[in-house]
Amino acid sequence: MSGRLCRRLLRLGCPASSAGSWSRLSGTGRPGAGRSGTGRSGLSGGGRMNVFSREMKQRQKDWAAQLQDSQQYDYLREEEVVERFCLTDVSQQSLRRRRPSEIPTHCVLADEEFLPFKENTFDLVVSSLALHWINDLPGALRQIHQVLKPDGVFIGAMVGGETLYELRCSLQLAETEREGGFSPHISPYTAVTDLGNLLGQAGFNMLTVDIDDIQVHYPGIMEVMTDLQGMGESNCAWNRKSLLHRDTILAAAAIYKEMYGSEDGSIPATFEILYMIGWKPHESQAKPAKRGSATVSFGDLSKISRPSGTDQP
Repeated sequence: MSGRLCRRLLRLGCPASSAGSWSRLSGTGRPGAGRSGTGRSGLSGGGRMNVFSREMKQRQKDWAAQLQDSQQYDYLREEEVVERFCLTDVSQQSLRRRRPSEIPTHCVLADEEFLPFKENTFDLVVSSLALHWINDLPGALRQIHQVLKPDGVFIGAMVGGETLYELRCSLQLAETEREGGFSPHISPYTAVTDLGNLLGQAGFNMLTVDIDDIQVHYPGIMEVMTDLQGMGESNCAWNRKSLLHRDTILAAAAIYKEMYGSEDGSIPATFEILYMIGWKPHESQAKPAKRGSATVSFGDLSKISRPSGTDQP
C-alpha cells in the first residue's frame, strides 16, 4: 500500500470500563504545561533529556499486561492497521497479549527511542499514546521520519500537558499540607504549542495538529490511580517519589471531591489527547505557490456575492 493511499485519521476508542463513564469536552482555556522536569542526571550527552526510567516503564507495562482483566484498561487506546502490520512495544508481555487480527502482524520487541528499522521501510507509522514516555521526543520523531518512505505518513496520538490536572493539583495541595512540600507524582507532558515545531524540525510537512479532552468519571481517587496502574501509565520519572503516605492520599481524596467532585459523588479525570499527522516530503505532494504569483486580490472577495450589474464603490 503506497503512502498516498494511507490518508486516514487516527480514531480514539472509548469503550466504558468498570471504573466509570466517559464524556468529551471541547478545548479549554487552561494554560498548557510544557515538557519539563529534570531527570536523575538532567541532560545527558548531546543535550538529550533524561526524565523517564525506561526500565521502570517496561516493568510497569509487563505488570499491567499480566492482569487477568488487563483489556478493561485499554479504553484510551485503539490500534489502526493496514494490509501488513508491524507491532512494536518495549514490553514483551504487552506483545504477547495483543488482540487477534485478521491482518498479518509481526511483533518486534523494541524501545521507541531506538527503532530497529532501516530507512525508507514503511508507508505508514502509527503511534497510539506512547510518545509521552519518550525522553528524546525530537530524536524519536526524526527516527520515525527516517523509517518512512517518501510520501509516507505518520499518524500519532499522545497525552498532552493538561492531562490529570485534577489529580496533580489535589496531590500537591495534600502533600504540601501534610508534609510541608510536594514531589512530582504526575509525569511531565508535552504542550500542544510545541508539537508543530517538533514535527517540522523532524522533517515532516503538511502538518495537522489537533487536541481533544476526554473526561472519565470515577468513584474516587483510588479508582483513578488503580486504572493508571492497570494501563501501565504510572509515573516512571527518575525524580518520582516512591512512597505516598496514607494520610496524604486521604487528604488528596477529600480535596479532589471538594474541588472537582460532581453532584452524583463521582470525580472527573481529564485526559488531554494531542493528535498529529505529518508527511515525509515527496515531489508529488502539493506545494505552496510562489510569493507574488496570485492573480486575485483579497480585496476582491467582498464583491463575489454582489448581484451582477450593480455599480457600487
